[in-house]
Amino acid sequence: MYQVGVIGDRDSVMGYRALGMAVVEAQNPQEAADAVDELVKNHYAVIFLTEVLAEAIAPHLQQYRERRLPSIIPIPSIQGSTGYGLRQISESVRRAVGIDLFSHDDEQDGHRPQLDQPQDLIEES
Repeated sequence: MYQVGVIGDRDSVMGYRALGMAVVEAQNPQEAADAVDELVKNHYAVIFLTEVLAEAIAPHLQQYRERRLPSIIPIPSIQGSTGYGLRQISESVRRAVGIDLFSHDDEQDGHRPQLDQPQDLIEES
């Protein structure tokens, strides 16, 4: 069975223990990098990592980006989001499908790409 781990400062990650996730406290980038490596070595499938630490060790995390597992997901800390997690999601989507779903560039030419709405998916009778 796949396991899920969470890495970050104590206040940000302690609540995840109640959800059955492995919690690893990391106070600095080196501790975070070591914790990621340990969870990867132990075959964790999903690793949540606070945004501040994820951004600080981004070059270290690059080695895991092309692997199927683990999925390393930046999450906000107790202090709030830095925006890094959303930027990473945007980059992953852009790489996967070739468009930036979160970009506002298309608004300059008067339209914004729209995702299908539920009513658009219903066939008319």
